[in-house]
Order: sequence, then C-alpha cells, then structure tokens
Amino acid sequence: MIMNMTEDQIIIQIIKNIKEGKRKEFQEILDELHPYDIARIFESLPEKHYTRFLLFLYPEQIAELIQELDKEYQLKVLAKLGGEKSGPVMDLMDNDDLASLLEHLSPEKIDELLSGMKQEESTIVKNIMNYSPETAGRLMTNRFVWIPQHYTVRETVDKLKIFAEFSETINYLYVIDEEKRLVGVVSYRDLILADEYEKIYDIMFSRVISVSTDADQEEVARVIERYDFLAVPVVENNNELVGIVTVDDIIDVFIQEANEDIEKLSASGKAIDFDTKAFVAAYRRLPWLILLLFIGLVSGTIISGFEDTLSKVVALTFFMPMIAGMTGNTGTQSLAVVVRGLATHDINKKVVLKLIFREFSVGLIIGVTCGILISIIAYIWQGSPVLGLVVGSSLIMTLIIGTLAGTIIPLILYRFKIDPAVASGPLITTLNDILSLLIYFGIATAFISKLM
Repeated sequence: MIMNMTEDQIIIQIIKNIKEGKRKEFQEILDELHPYDIARIFESLPEKHYTRFLLFLYPEQIAELIQELDKEYQLKVLAKLGGEKSGPVMDLMDNDDLASLLEHLSPEKIDELLSGMKQEESTIVKNIMNYSPETAGRLMTNRFVWIPQHYTVRETVDKLKIFAEFSETINYLYVIDEEKRLVGVVSYRDLILADEYEKIYDIMFSRVISVSTDADQEEVARVIERYDFLAVPVVENNNELVGIVTVDDIIDVFIQEANEDIEKLSASGKAIDFDTKAFVAAYRRLPWLILLLFIGLVSGTIISGFEDTLSKVVALTFFMPMIAGMTGNTGTQSLAVVVRGLATHDINKKVVLKLIFREFSVGLIIGVTCGILISIIAYIWQGSPVLGLVVGSSLIMTLIIGTLAGTIIPLILYRFKIDPAVASGPLITTLNDILSLLIYFGIATAFISKLM
C-alpha cells in the first residue's frame, strides 16, 4: 500500500485518516512501517495531531514508539497520555530503556509515573536505577529466558514458547541452579539440534562469559565486541544471574562514547548539535577557549623574547605558521589514535612502550620527510642553505616532539584515572605551538651569525 509513497505522502495520508477517524486504514499504514519509521513520522507531525495519533495506537505500539523517540518527544508522549494511561504503556517498555528515560526527571515525577505501573515492573525499574550510570546494571534488562539445569530440551522449548514474546532475545538461554546462580548457557541452535529428552546440563556450555553489575559500559562493550555476542549475562554477589545486556544497547553505548570523545577532543565539553541555540553553543565552547587564549599568550611572549633574532633575519617569520601548524596537526593525529586505542585495548606497560616507540618512529619518519622537503623549498625560495637547515631541522624536532606529546599526555591522564579525551585537540595544539616556537627560535638563534 505505501511501498511507492514518500514520507511526506505517508504523513499526509496518516493525518487524513486521523481527521476522518479511519482507524483501520491508519493501522494498515502502520503495519507496514518499522517502529523507528513511525517515530520519525510522529516527530514530523504538527503537535496538534499528537493526541489523536496516540489514541489510534495500541498500548504495545505506543511502548515501541516511545523507545524509538528522542528524550524530548518521549516526555511529550508521556505527558499526552497522562498518569492513568502511561502506566500500562510503561509496563510494556523494556525496563532498561524506561530507567534511562526516567533518570532525567525529578524524584517527584519519577514516583508519579512509577505509581501507575504494576508493582513488579516498577520495582525492577527502581532496582535498575539504583545502579550507577554507565554500568552494566543500568544497561541490563530482565526480559530474558532462564532455564533450570534439570530441565529437558522438551520442557525448555515449552517454556521458550511461552516467554518468546517477553524476551528481548532468544538466541541464548541462560541456565541457573537452585540458588539462581549462572551455571551455563545454551544457544537456540543447540536446542534445535538436541534430542527432546536430553537434559539441559548435558548440552549446555558451562564456561559462561559474564559481567558484573558494576562493570563499566565500555568494558561490557569490549566483551561483546571480542566474543561477537548478541547478549551478555549480568551477575552480582555469588554469580547470581540478574539480567542481560543486548547488542542493540551496546551500539547505543558506542555512539554515546564516541560523541563524548568528540566533544572533549573539540574542547566543547558538552553536546552541541544542529539544534543547539547560538548562545548555548557559545557558552559551552567558551571556557576551554578562554583558557587556551591565556595559554596562547605564552606564544606571544616567546616571540617577543626572540625579537632580536627576528629583526636580524626577517625570513624566519615566513615559516613560523607552518612550523606551529604542522606540530599541532601531528599531535592531534596521535591524540586521536591513543584515545581510540584506549577504548578498545587492554593497557599494560608492554602495550604503552610499544605505542610510544611506534609513535616516535612515525614522528621521525614524518619529520625527516617533511624536514627535507621544507629545507629544499626554503633554500630555493630564500637562497640560503643555512635557513633551509634551520627550518628543516626545526621541523624534524618539532614533529617528533608533537607526536610524542599527543601520545604521552593522554596516556599520563589515563594512568591517573582522568579521561584522556580531555587532552583535547585544541589543548595539544596550543602546547605544541609553544614547544615548536621555542625549538625553532632556539635553533635559529644558535645559527644567527651564519643566517645574517
């Protein structure tokens, strides 16, 4: 029905069905759409149609819609539903997604919304919210299938049929003992291939990779990435199984962590997107930039300290921007490599030493290549082999130092439990500007007699 329709045409048809009260035609359109597409259509609707749009949806559809919306629209939907209708819808939502939504609200509003839910569901959500943000406990869901180890394959299949709709994934079935401790895992594939009278403990894998409730979300992401899991079990206390983290939540973590690192690398600190107002965007950028402004004044002090050298060899000024810019660029490149590597690798002394030596080698190769090239250019341009030597040797040294600074500074911050992304690109660039000018003018001053 809607295969050849554009999104605008679909929206027009939906609005028409809402106005004319055509619920059947409305549902026929939604039946062909993914929840994500329905969410984008909802966000594109004029706000005056929100209430009637929601009235045309089943509670299950509203729950799926909320989980696909941005935070701003999620809150609008809950407000439109009101306390009486929001409770049953929230009961149908994934508890981890609901906990993520509620954490942005006031305690009074949280209590108000949870009071409309089933006692069992609201208790689970409260328990999830008790875990620290950005941990496995906060990410996990209780919507999974667990199996007692004494079950037969036939009993397991029967249970799976009952809870398949409830569970976020049925790719893995987690096996527990009498004390709810995680003792094994069975894949859906193994279950299909097994004889129906076999016992679960005979076909399960007893070596189960799991994470604790207080594990950082980046650690959980690394586990799923390393083992190519679609879900990983979450345990606490004496290996008691309390939930699972699914790969779709980990994809969100990857995006979130990448955005945070980009914000810090750009020295903006907080999210700035296309919709951020100019005043807010400026306010978030200013603190770092003001700090860097004062640090940058050191560069001016350095130049004034070598005023005599510059007055004697004016040609030195031609190469100042290039020396400082190249040094900052290599430092920022190394910083990006290190920040990305720290998020995906286990760090130990051997890895650190190998990385530093590798980046030193990179800096040396880049420095020698660029240094020789700029020496030739300086000689041809200014007709002075000594000037070419000064500029080339300065660039070699500054590129090596810039590369090492971009490598070592984030490693030091990481060692002291400080997010290495705060060694932002602008900060590394500014520090490298200072170092490059000191080296450049120092070498130039040493050769001043031959430059004149």
